[in-house]
Formats: sequence, structure tokens, C-alpha cells
Amino acid sequence: MCKKLKISAILLLGAIQVFAQESNKIDSIYGFKSKVDLKATSVKDQYKSGTCWSFSGISFIESELLRMGKGEFDLSEMYIVNRDYHVRAIDYVRWNGAKSFSSGSEGCNVFNRVREYGLMPQSVYAGLNYGTEKHMNKEMDAALKAYINAIITNPNGKLSTAWLAGFDGIMAAYLGEIPEEFEYDGKKYTPQQFRDKLGINPDDYVEFSSLTHHPLYSRFVMEVEDNWELGDVYNVSLDELTDLAFYALDKGYTVLWGGDVTELGFSWKNGIAIVPADETEEDLKGTDREQLNQVDLSSNPHPNLFKKLVREENITPEKRQASFDNRETTDDHGMHITGYLTDRNGTRYFKVKNSWNTTNPYNGYIYMSENFYRYKTLTVLIHKDAVPKDLKKKLNIK
Repeated sequence: MCKKLKISAILLLGAIQVFAQESNKIDSIYGFKSKVDLKATSVKDQYKSGTCWSFSGISFIESELLRMGKGEFDLSEMYIVNRDYHVRAIDYVRWNGAKSFSSGSEGCNVFNRVREYGLMPQSVYAGLNYGTEKHMNKEMDAALKAYINAIITNPNGKLSTAWLAGFDGIMAAYLGEIPEEFEYDGKKYTPQQFRDKLGINPDDYVEFSSLTHHPLYSRFVMEVEDNWELGDVYNVSLDELTDLAFYALDKGYTVLWGGDVTELGFSWKNGIAIVPADETEEDLKGTDREQLNQVDLSSNPHPNLFKKLVREENITPEKRQASFDNRETTDDHGMHITGYLTDRNGTRYFKVKNSWNTTNPYNGYIYMSENFYRYKTLTVLIHKDAVPKDLKKKLNIK
């Protein structure tokens, strides 16, 4: 045992040294300077579960509690996942399977579940009842989907009174039974009482997007599969959507982010998310590729990606809309923005907390350029007090 621990310690030290080297390499290129760095809890690991929406939403709530002076809490992501699946199953049966049914959901659904079902500490409900130390939900997801698809065939010709209990029973087998009440710091709470103790009011939070196929300053239902509850968002201009996040951070409020991370410029390994413009022969002058007479850009338009500061695409509302319409921008990930930085050229980057553990140069965070945000953000959710007064007035937010 001691030998194994020693080897593990050596491997861990080696990994830390590698990450530090990667961080130093990226920092030497970009020259990052922190401008705003708000309080956040430790980075978690969603591992093999499609529950980024819950991890990012709970992280956001934990930062809200820090901002509100309530102290540091470790809240249960899987309690929210459990209750979201419960409500989604009812909805799916009513729609006779006409909607998407998967582990994916929206950040706003975290607040819908908090409103209905409250909150629970991680120590009370870890959601790991199936023999692993990390979340591996694929088997549960497959079992739940097979079960609910069997239910909508209505084999009895009429729904039984047992089907929902059966669905919840599968979740209980994998995630654990939900206690009606629990003890925390010597006091007993229901999940709703615990929510009220923390002072989280879901009605205090508003969500925004920017798409041109809906009228400006209207509310619309985001047309993505994981928006199964048909939640609506405020539609603002792209500049307003960008300014909104910086304004909130400057005022001490973090931002819940939903969008797309499937671009070439999103590099978890390097801790950077950018929208590189295709490099030209002029960009490559003086580089090794020019010296080797390898300036053919047909195979790789970004040969210097993450090796030097590269030009980024200018993101317009039209480019952003086309990416959404072509399904190049989807709601595939949720993260939590906790601050921003600048590089040596003055370009701004958001400091974004992810839920893929701490195995990258910035200990689980990624630095997202302003252009990447403008291009790949689908929604942002913030406290209504973090919305500028003029925008509140335009949208009639009270």
C-alpha cells in the first residue's frame, strides 16, 4: 500500500509539473493579466455523465451564496438531475415521445427544479449508488430511456398508477433514494427548507440570448433539443449580450453560460478558446513553415494555433446566426464564468469554470476569448440586479 501511494504521489507530481509547464508556455505566449476574479467553489468532475447543465448551474448557485455572504457550500448536482429526469419523464409521456429524452438539459432548468424541489448538500446526496467513485451515467440513461419508451407504447391501453414509481425506482437504484428530510449542521431540513435557508430565489434570475430570427427585445423559446421544457429567453443585440457579461462581472456577479465547444479553437489541453481566422501566407512569413517551403494552407489553415497569438474572426450577428441555423452552434455544454483577463494585445478573455476535473493548465478553468463568446454563446443567465438599468427598461424586467 505504501509503495502504491508513493508511486501515485510521483505520478501526481509529474502531472502537476506537466500542467504547470503547459500553463507557463501558454502564459508566455498570451501574457494574461487578470482583471476580475470572483469567488467560486472547487472545480468538480462530471466525468461520464451528460450533466454539465447541473454542474455549471450548481457552481453558479454556490458562487451566488459566496457573493451573498452565506459562506461556502457544496451542493448536490445529482439531486437536481434526479428531479429533472422525474419531471421530464412526465412531460415525455404527455407528449407521447415527441420531445427529446436524454441526460442533457438547460441551465435554467436548474432553477426550475430548485423552485419546485429545493436544494440538497452533496454530503446528503452524492448520487453515486452504482459501484463507481465517479459519475458514469450511461447505463442509467439507457435504462431510463428504454423504460420510458416502453411506457409510451401504452401496452395496457391505459397508463397504470405504477409507471412513474417504476421510473423513480430505476433512478433510486443508481443515484440513491431521496430523503424526505436530512440533518445539516445539527438541524433538520427538507430540501425546500434548505433552499429557503440559503436564500436562493429562482425568480431573481433571468436568461438572455441573441439571434436575429426573433424580434429584438422580445422573449422567445430557444429551438434546441435540450430545451425540452420550452423555456424562453430575452433576445438582445450581440453587443448587448457581450457587454452584459462584462458588466455583471464588474459588479461582482458571475454568469451561467450555455453554448458550443466543438470548434477547433476550443482547446481543453491548452486552456484556451478562440476563433482563429484562417492564416495566410503573409501570416507565415518568418516561420519554420515558410523556411521549409511548406506554405500550402489547404491541409491546415491554422498551423500556428496555440503556438503564437493569432488573428481571430470578426464575429457579426449574421455569422453567428448562420452557425446556429446550420447546427454548427448547438447547446452541447454548460460552464460558469467567474471573471475575465486580457492578453498582451488587450484582447479580453472570460475566465470560465468547467466541470471536467482539474486536468488542464488552468486547474479546470478555460480562458475564452471575447470573439469565441460572441460566436458560440447560446444563452447566459444572471441575477437580475446584474442587468444594466437601460437594458432592464427595454425588456421591462422588474
